[in-house]
Amino acid sequence: MSGIAADAGDTVRLDRWLWYARFFKSRTMASRLCGSGKLRLNREPVRKSAQTVRVGDVLTFPLGPHIRVIEIVELGSRRGPAPEAQALYADLAPPQPRAKADPASPSTPAREKGMGRPTKQDRRAYDRLRGDD
Repeated sequence: MSGIAADAGDTVRLDRWLWYARFFKSRTMASRLCGSGKLRLNREPVRKSAQTVRVGDVLTFPLGPHIRVIEIVELGSRRGPAPEAQALYADLAPPQPRAKADPASPSTPAREKGMGRPTKQDRRAYDRLRGDD
């Protein structure tokens, strides 16, 4: 595969690898995660983005609502297309798909008639009652 390093003795900066693997849109975002202490490299917390990684290392980090557990399979040499980026890692705990919304239970709660804000029909009836025609 073009653009992928083959030597297992090589190392790459952690923030660069996360960017190569397309977990983050920018190296700055990857660097912030590394400095936050929320990322673990082989079960050890990482505090700097210059930490080096090699083939076989396991990364654990939060990404959105999921905790990602990734094993580094290959080191990249560039930020390539998505299929090339997905070849850089093996997902040990893939995120579960979100449950679809049940059509029987709408996201907006049902309300009793007469509760809440009056409708246009209610306002017109009130106006007729007051004699404001």
